[in-house]
Amino acid sequence: MTDSIVIIPTYNEKENIENIIRKVFSLEKEFNVLVVEDNSPDGTAAIIKKLMPEFPERLFIEERTGKLGLGTAYIHGFKWALKNGYEFIFEMDADFSHNPEDLIRLYNANAVEGNDVSIGSRYITGVNVVNWPMGRVLMSYYASAYVRLITGLKIRDTTAGFMCYRAQVLKEIELDNIKFTGYAFQIEMKFTATKMGFNVKEVPIIFTDRTEGTSKMSGGIFKEAIFGVLRLRFKKIPKRLTA
Repeated sequence: MTDSIVIIPTYNEKENIENIIRKVFSLEKEFNVLVVEDNSPDGTAAIIKKLMPEFPERLFIEERTGKLGLGTAYIHGFKWALKNGYEFIFEMDADFSHNPEDLIRLYNANAVEGNDVSIGSRYITGVNVVNWPMGRVLMSYYASAYVRLITGLKIRDTTAGFMCYRAQVLKEIELDNIKFTGYAFQIEMKFTATKMGFNVKEVPIIFTDRTEGTSKMSGGIFKEAIFGVLRLRFKKIPKRLTA
């Protein structure tokens, strides 16, 4: 059994899901995949289930009742991964904006270099974003600058959704106390892990906007991130239990 599981949340990803799963399974390092599927009306779940006999004990699906938010999807996946004994637990989008080849680099940042959390960072070596409109690039870049200003975090890409966590981090973070669901979820997880004293490393990646399917970004998600950060600043976070 591999020590690594890649969690991919899906809602209407029929154009991408088979290709992303096959790409992950083609990598030199073995990763399993858990898809957290939010009852997509486009048949995403059926595609995954058709692939499962081809990849027994490597491809898994958790189906939920509807579109319940990115943060709750990942927390559902984290709990499943911990229950099933995985040591390295990844977040990755279904739409190829995150290059599956970079999973190995995130894995090495933790497993080889000894970090607790690794982040696939768009902004650690400048701005490495392809196919985004300039307005969205600026919004994302300055959102991270705003988070750093308010929280004191040193992380350059605070809203990044391409991550690897050691299991111990997710065991010690009280996942039921993580309240945000959109980009603010990503900020809250990084803030919590950092304040608890875990080692966090940013690994430079190139982020490429989706070419298939529809973005799930909305004004409500962005608003949650802006105002949620103000609340985060005053959140009491205990130190980690392990050295």
